[in-house]
Amino acid sequence: MTSHKKRWAKLDTERNFVLKRGRDCAALTIPSLLPPAGSNENSNLVTPYQGMGARGVNNLSSKLLLALLPPNSPFFRQKLDKGEARKAGMKDADFTEVEKVLAEIEKMIMDEIEGMALRVSVFEAIRYLVTTGNALMFLNAVKERLKVYRLDQYVVKRDPFGMVLEIIVKEEVTPLALPESVRQNVIDVQKNIDTPVEMYTRVLRTDTHWKVSQEVNGIIIPESLGTYRFDDCPWIPLRWMGLHGEDYGRGLVEEHLGDLRSLESLSMTIVEGSAAMSKILFLVNPNGVTSQRTVAQSENGAVKPGRKDDVTVMQVDKAMDFRVAGETVNEIKKNLAQVFMLNSAVQRQGERVTAEEIRFMARELEDTLGGVYSLLSLELQLPLLKLVKKQMEKKQKLPKLPDKATKIVITTGLEALGRTHDVERLQLFLNDLEPVSDVAMQYLIMGTYIKKAAIARGIDVENLIKDEETVVAERQQAQMMALMEKGVGPVAGNVTKGMTDNGEN
Repeated sequence: MTSHKKRWAKLDTERNFVLKRGRDCAALTIPSLLPPAGSNENSNLVTPYQGMGARGVNNLSSKLLLALLPPNSPFFRQKLDKGEARKAGMKDADFTEVEKVLAEIEKMIMDEIEGMALRVSVFEAIRYLVTTGNALMFLNAVKERLKVYRLDQYVVKRDPFGMVLEIIVKEEVTPLALPESVRQNVIDVQKNIDTPVEMYTRVLRTDTHWKVSQEVNGIIIPESLGTYRFDDCPWIPLRWMGLHGEDYGRGLVEEHLGDLRSLESLSMTIVEGSAAMSKILFLVNPNGVTSQRTVAQSENGAVKPGRKDDVTVMQVDKAMDFRVAGETVNEIKKNLAQVFMLNSAVQRQGERVTAEEIRFMARELEDTLGGVYSLLSLELQLPLLKLVKKQMEKKQKLPKLPDKATKIVITTGLEALGRTHDVERLQLFLNDLEPVSDVAMQYLIMGTYIKKAAIARGIDVENLIKDEETVVAERQQAQMMALMEKGVGPVAGNVTKGMTDNGEN
């Protein structure tokens, strides 16, 4: 069997051009997202002359993060399959209560996501996707943390349909972090416990499951051997946009690399030219009566012998040329601002983002990015959500639901985020019934409607909405009180009238 290191070397060779392309994109935006080979945190990376690329990447990534993981409402729904539920013996009258339980589960999952601080890692992954087109996420079930790998830290192999077949991750770890079964062997080989060692993690797809194993110095770590079901694999390779037959994705920056290169070149010319134009240099006529020492050493306001025609100031007469360059730069910036949505002010500053603003942003992302946003919802949101839900079920933080009776639906794009569209449908339904409201009220079960509206809004109805028995009892009591008032009223009136008559007599 081929060692993980040799397999990595083969796939790494096939990835060379992809890496070069990704580094070119990062160099014009945020170089640290994919630095040159051999770089580390102490390396001095080249800084671009323009900040448009970095600003655009961060802005678009922030908008995507807000739409993919909205802070105020769930980005998914636990939907009840009523057909399967009826087969399991559930009655239609129970559907509303089940939906209430599903809404509570959604809230619990969102609380778990908030507690795991996934947004920081997802934001990092989105920046990689926008810039280089590729990223790899790993959800550690033990530490409950999400780790993100950039393009030069892993290799991937896909079939012609884009399905992942193999993933190999290369990391440097200290020998002290290795299991005891291989730690001593590594220390004996390199004679130093502080020098990092290369560890290769291979995830291989078979006909029935995923196989995972780790290798150090050609030795397989026994504790790393394991398998995952297809839906439970914690390794999630992401692409911004995949092309047929390619193992790696292509990023948004690559699509507009020409504009960024032109902007970089013109910005460099303008910056360096402006520096040259701003330089003050006095030229003294060597044959004149004014000496160079007089010009160089005289204080401001001093009176010295000389002639003004002997001294001139050097000027660069390129103002018109730089004006043309500046207009071109402004035009390129305008185009890039539209691409990175820099001119879009969807979110208000200093206030909480409403569901309507998030929905508007989702629509705008869908229109601007041509379906990429919907692709991310399927390849990023759904697998991540399933992993978090599965881990919560294993730790008994969630009730185990039948797989066939319920399903997860990502609510994004035109379908909107959260449950607000359910409320709109209910309101439209009541508007349809308004012309015949008196007749409709005879058929509409108001208690069920109120519960559905509360669930759609994500409101906890516990101790808020009265049950049917309480409503019936209160209604009967009100009717009895009304009857008593009708019966006691005339009697009390006669008694009062009699007392009044006696007093007059």
